[in-house]
Amino acid sequence: MRRRTTRPATLATGGMVASSHPLASQAGARVLAEGGNAVDAALTMAAITWLTLPGQCGIGGDAFAVVREPDGSVWTVNGSGYGPDGGTPGFYRDRGLGAIPLDGALAVTVPGAPAALAELHRHGASRPLPDLWAPAVRIAERGLPCSAKTRTDVQTALQAIRTDAGLASVFAPGGRLPRVGEVLAQPDLARTIRSLAHDPHAFYTGTLAERCVDALQEGGAPFSGDEWQAGASVEAEAALTGTYSGHTVHQTPLPTPGWMVLHQAALCDGTLRTHPVLGAAAIDRMARAAGLAFEDRLRWCASDNDGVTRVLDDTNIAAGHARITERAPVGTFAVAGGDTTSFVAVDADGRAVSFIHSLAFTFGAKLTVPGTGIVLNNRLGRGAYLIEGHPNEIAPRRKPLHTLNAWIVTDAAGELRHVGNTPGGDGQVQWNMQLLSHLLDHGLDPQEAVSAPRFTVFPGSDANVLGEPTVLRIEADVAEGVPHALTELGHRVEVLEPLSADGSAQVISLDEDGVLRGGSDPRQEGIALGV
Repeated sequence: MRRRTTRPATLATGGMVASSHPLASQAGARVLAEGGNAVDAALTMAAITWLTLPGQCGIGGDAFAVVREPDGSVWTVNGSGYGPDGGTPGFYRDRGLGAIPLDGALAVTVPGAPAALAELHRHGASRPLPDLWAPAVRIAERGLPCSAKTRTDVQTALQAIRTDAGLASVFAPGGRLPRVGEVLAQPDLARTIRSLAHDPHAFYTGTLAERCVDALQEGGAPFSGDEWQAGASVEAEAALTGTYSGHTVHQTPLPTPGWMVLHQAALCDGTLRTHPVLGAAAIDRMARAAGLAFEDRLRWCASDNDGVTRVLDDTNIAAGHARITERAPVGTFAVAGGDTTSFVAVDADGRAVSFIHSLAFTFGAKLTVPGTGIVLNNRLGRGAYLIEGHPNEIAPRRKPLHTLNAWIVTDAAGELRHVGNTPGGDGQVQWNMQLLSHLLDHGLDPQEAVSAPRFTVFPGSDANVLGEPTVLRIEADVAEGVPHALTELGHRVEVLEPLSADGSAQVISLDEDGVLRGGSDPRQEGIALGV
């Protein structure tokens, strides 16, 4: 049984970053030390994580960010792509499918990451994108030693990786698993990064776009090319906001589930502070709030309707409070893990960025665009339904509901207090609620918050696991007696080893003395660094 970390929070006054890989954190901290701002650092870290965590994120995935400016204004970027123009329900049903495949061309949406990064750079960066991405180009050219995390990811998807020439040439040399420490070079990806650094929108028009669409059409996906070009249109937009414990929580809007964190916050606000941290009563409340959020998601929500307004309406929140108090059973819903990575950055001026990006599942659709090094996502297979009449049913040029979300917390005066996020599929919205409670109800420092025992209502809102029985998974190093007490409260409890509930939370907090405190989740290989 692993022991939980007791390392202290990282402290700094000049700026700070935290990510799931030391090289990404080092690169972001170097940008800050050289005078770049938090957006510059985030853009550099994004490109570095394409290489350090290649199973989790990439050019062919999606990306989202929340940014707080020194003047207190907050904006977001939404890099989520459309499904294909020919993606009618009948297209898939005519092929005998009961769900959209999770691998191959049929699983893919238009990648939103390049457009999101372009808008992030346009709206907030201070340095040229070629300069910010130059370190990633150098690493891709010379190669990076394979980490234990990457080897595990490759092992998870090895059979499918072997069937794709682009993936196999890098991650399964000779058809085998790479060794930890084996240098994996990606010259094709280096050329693509260098090209897109000069014009990220070239991903959506011209020769590269044609190669992407051709690869998908050859794989049988009903892309026209027009939806690919439309994917380039990403503009900064307002955050979705709610309140918790006297603070404002700024979240990513649809199609992300940022609203689900705000829903749970509304159902838990004022109820947790008097209970012990992660005691049975607190876990029971948060787990039931999560269940209601997922039930409402399944019942009402899509990326392009008013379901979120209905969910966050005062009447629905009041009904949720009553159901939790009465311990009413929660209806059918599901929650699953996922493969994503995220990071945070704060500069000396108080500018903060919470950034998250993903290929959906490990190595996405296990499909590359030949000669480019681009791995395509499987967000359509993961997020869109073939349930007739459902709000989230597949439709031409519709964005499926997402699992990624990121957040920033400001106080009543609008001052920055916390910036955070975590990967982990549908665990994200639950773990982010837990982080908010740790930070705002109980005053934990960032390292304490990200290291605390974790619980998850499990398994899956993904299309292939809807309706499976739910269980409350909880790490074993909660207080003695808590699992038994939760069973008595009506939960089906599964106890996990400490630090084994997945996720890789990153948090930076600004205290009343103006000192930045950072924490990086011990469940992965990350680190917080200050300058």
